[in-house]
Amino acid sequence: MQGPRVSVLVADSPLPVRRPPEHRRTGTVVSLRALARGGVAAGRSLVPSRWPAELLPGHKKPSLSQLCTGSDQNIRTTEEPPPQESLVAAMKVELAARTSQTRKAGEETPPPSPSAAAASPPVEDAPLLPDAGVRRRPACGRFAERSGSFRREVGRAAAETFLLTRLTLILLRYLGIGYRWIRQFLALCCYTLLLMPGFIQVVYYYFFSSQVHRSVVYGDQPRNRLDLYMPTSTTGLKPVVAFVTGGAWIIGYKGWGALLGRRLAERGIIVACIDYRNFPQGTIGDMVEDASQGIAFVCKNIASYGGEPSRIYLVGQSAGAHIAACALLNQAIRECGEGDTSSWSVSQLKAYFGISGGIMEGEESLQKFSPQVMIMQSSARSAVSLLPRIILFHGTSDYSIPSVESQAFIDALQQQGAKADLFLYEGKTHTDLFLQDPLRGGRDKMLEEIASVIHTEDPDVSAQHLDVAVARRLVPEFMLKLAGKVSPF
Repeated sequence: MQGPRVSVLVADSPLPVRRPPEHRRTGTVVSLRALARGGVAAGRSLVPSRWPAELLPGHKKPSLSQLCTGSDQNIRTTEEPPPQESLVAAMKVELAARTSQTRKAGEETPPPSPSAAAASPPVEDAPLLPDAGVRRRPACGRFAERSGSFRREVGRAAAETFLLTRLTLILLRYLGIGYRWIRQFLALCCYTLLLMPGFIQVVYYYFFSSQVHRSVVYGDQPRNRLDLYMPTSTTGLKPVVAFVTGGAWIIGYKGWGALLGRRLAERGIIVACIDYRNFPQGTIGDMVEDASQGIAFVCKNIASYGGEPSRIYLVGQSAGAHIAACALLNQAIRECGEGDTSSWSVSQLKAYFGISGGIMEGEESLQKFSPQVMIMQSSARSAVSLLPRIILFHGTSDYSIPSVESQAFIDALQQQGAKADLFLYEGKTHTDLFLQDPLRGGRDKMLEEIASVIHTEDPDVSAQHLDVAVARRLVPEFMLKLAGKVSPF
């Protein structure tokens, strides 16, 4: 027989009290271990195994004091925080005490004497290995040194960029005004954009290659600087090319020879690109004087860079070909008349190469700055025997400087008994020989001709320079053809 059913009322049961989070609990916790109903050890909690009879129906709801009886309860008592004024006062007292302690420590410890400071080695010089064989600077010192070197490189790059920008603006002003200026400017922009893939690679090589020594000082003028392009092989003395770049006598810059310098350096030749003053910084006479000083520096100091002083070749391009030819003829006339070889001697030059040279011919009014007129004068005829071999390169489609000027100069040289040759390239423009052909990669006829002449005197190297790896293409062919059609030069 089943007993009566008992219902338990749970809705009125007290809910557990929520405890605040740990970071909000303050005050002192007091543990009260009330021993209720005996037999309960101190420190243990009494957990009932069944519902207390007080919770059954018919009984009164237990009070809080009754529920606390017979079990451990943690009663949290919160101490009142001290007033804000007392906290501020305590902080001031502590700050004053610390300040006084610091002053006493500084007075008790005297500063080291200069002799003791000099005698004690810096920490960064201490050896890091037991045998004291290797000394290394701390990482912070190396980082500071690298940062300073990087800042210097950035400063040099900024200065070079400023100069290039200024020269570009001068070129744009030179091109003219009005419709012609606009047409030439647009043609120049298109020409530059089409060749930009190659220009970016050449600029990266110029600024970041370890084979390029930039801005070597050779004179007192601000533009008396030259760049050296060194071959990868360092065995033995190398032949040397002194290169005078072009620029229409107003935007000449040594950086223009980076591509030619790179190609010749790949063939084991040291290239020195000579910078010079431009108009209106100086006259043509100043440009010739700067070029002559640069040649003299190469003749006297190239041995310290691994070059052979007895195998120096002079190369000029466009306006640089005219300036280099004037410097060569002036030095030959000076040696023939006065015997002046204090700066450099024509006999140190093995050959002269002129690429798309300008103002080779001229009238009597240009007798001081026209190589053709100079060579026909009676005072220069005796100096012709001192001249090295002269080789000129020109494109038949050159409209900036027609190839007839090189032809007239060659004829004048041959009439005076000089050793001179002319190589004409059918369909080549003013910039093809100097820019588009080297950017095209592969075999470059003009560069191969120059290298063959330079290496003729060295049979061992003469066979090796033909084994040079084929130059990599820097610009796609269709872009080179479009650049040749829109070229303003």
